[in-house]
Amino acid sequence: MNLYRNLAELLGARIEQGLYRPGDRLPSVRSLSQEHGVSLSTVQQAYRTLEDRGLATPRPKSGYFVPPARQLPALPEVSRTTQRPVEVSQWDQVLQQIGGAPTDTLIQLGRGRPDISSPTLKPLLRSLSRLSRRQDLNCLTYGSLYGDLGLREQIARLMLDSGSRIAAEEIIVTTGCHEALLTALHAVCQPGDVVAVESPSFHGVMQALKGFGMKALELPTDPLTGVNLQALELALEQWPIKAIQLTPNCNNPLGYIMPEANKRALLTLAQRHDVAIIEDDVYGDLAYSYPRPRTIKSFDEDGRVLLCSSVSKTLIPGLRIGWIAPGRYLDRALHMKYMCTGSTAQVPQLALAEFIKGGHYEPHLRRMRAQYQRGRDLMSEWIARYFPPVVKVSQPVGSFMIWVEMPEDFDSHRLNRLLVEQGVQIATGSIFSAAGKYRNCLRMNYSTTSDEVEQALRIVGETVAGMLVE
Repeated sequence: MNLYRNLAELLGARIEQGLYRPGDRLPSVRSLSQEHGVSLSTVQQAYRTLEDRGLATPRPKSGYFVPPARQLPALPEVSRTTQRPVEVSQWDQVLQQIGGAPTDTLIQLGRGRPDISSPTLKPLLRSLSRLSRRQDLNCLTYGSLYGDLGLREQIARLMLDSGSRIAAEEIIVTTGCHEALLTALHAVCQPGDVVAVESPSFHGVMQALKGFGMKALELPTDPLTGVNLQALELALEQWPIKAIQLTPNCNNPLGYIMPEANKRALLTLAQRHDVAIIEDDVYGDLAYSYPRPRTIKSFDEDGRVLLCSSVSKTLIPGLRIGWIAPGRYLDRALHMKYMCTGSTAQVPQLALAEFIKGGHYEPHLRRMRAQYQRGRDLMSEWIARYFPPVVKVSQPVGSFMIWVEMPEDFDSHRLNRLLVEQGVQIATGSIFSAAGKYRNCLRMNYSTTSDEVEQALRIVGETVAGMLVE
């Protein structure tokens, strides 16, 4: 790690631990240079890094200060369980949300898209262009069912950051994380089986359960710590659950990171009841804190965790490269991969392997983490400014999505219809529930922030306010 990053992480940890309080003056550039034996420019670069993370603010001729404490809205309520497994619905609403092509006339605040305009993506685009022009027949073949070995070696190296030691031979490259999740479900469950899920939860998993004829048991979920483990234990004792599916790191849509102790306890429950865990870690690399959070897979010693991820949220969705580390279910997962799509396209795999091996992935992540953290702060400020004070808002600690809860009788479907007429779209909360709960909630994206996005937030807030007084 560079010297300035070491220093930035040290100062950032002290700020987050409360050793420097909001409004406090931070040590001078010269004093830090002498204390840590580094150059003045190294300290200045460290402070610029803290600025990007929203942890330090410069004042002319006065030095750097910890920003004032943000006034945050109340958190959403802990979700309520559905009591029993249910068949998934909401397909029509999901299709309405994702079915249309992007347009220049609609500001789509509800889509789960990263910012793809960063200059740190240029090396990847160059690799794609060069490989597509290369007269190499190996790029045009089907390739291995497992995926390109060079890419799998790079993925295995990246997994070390999350605490997982997985060999390249234990990884299968998929067409995005969505296929990885489908493969995992197919590998461990049959039609009619019960899968325990967070609530709210990623709508793609909900619709996969619907398509496979499986049932979802929604678990109460805390907006700061994740699945309620007591409720999960009761559910495991009461119902024939075959798998637990969750996104513990930078959760979609609530944005929390499950505490490490909870991850260990959840794995212990799964071992006791002999249940598989399907872990979606697609947002884990976008945690604002350092080091990035560990996966549940990193604690797994008997291969019951099927870890799924991709670069669709960290790099480019259109690359369609994901992977699964299925543990003891490797043979079944490989068979499912063969039945669903066969091998994944070669050119994107080779380009991605070059990008990671060339050292471009981590600098890109650093830039996006800082950008998304600033986006979260701006989005929270805009919500506080433009929305009625009765709304409750999540406090994401990673990724680029925020969850907003209105009073219980609010109708986000009607809200979305009114917003589309004004050129704005949000994601309605009910698509994140098997049973259609959270009609009074919505999810929005802050991967990019601009005057246009602020104007869209103002429209959303004013429309919400108008509906509440009707």
